[in-house]
Amino acid sequence: MKFNELKFKETEMPNGVQSLVQFGGYELSVVKNEMSYGNKEGLYEISVSKYYNMTKSRLQCELPGITRKGDTVKGFCSESDIDNILMKMTSISGSTGLQL
Repeated sequence: MKFNELKFKETEMPNGVQSLVQFGGYELSVVKNEMSYGNKEGLYEISVSKYYNMTKSRLQCELPGITRKGDTVKGFCSESDIDNILMKMTSISGSTGLQL
């Protein structure tokens, strides 16, 4: 999957766009909105969530190679950065990604 294949939905609160992609037990959120890190520069912010079967919930998580230790979001991402993150998510999860 590549950045140009992502389908973005408009969000109202905060005002912007979001794309969600499921990679096995993980979900990648790509956003650009009035509150995201990098928005003013035209850049995107990502976060990774992990699904927990026992609670049927998902929580944001650190993911080495994607986010820094202690961070669950990564801001100031270009379209090229998102392409690299999508490749890493495929490699980590073994899944090509399913657009949600």
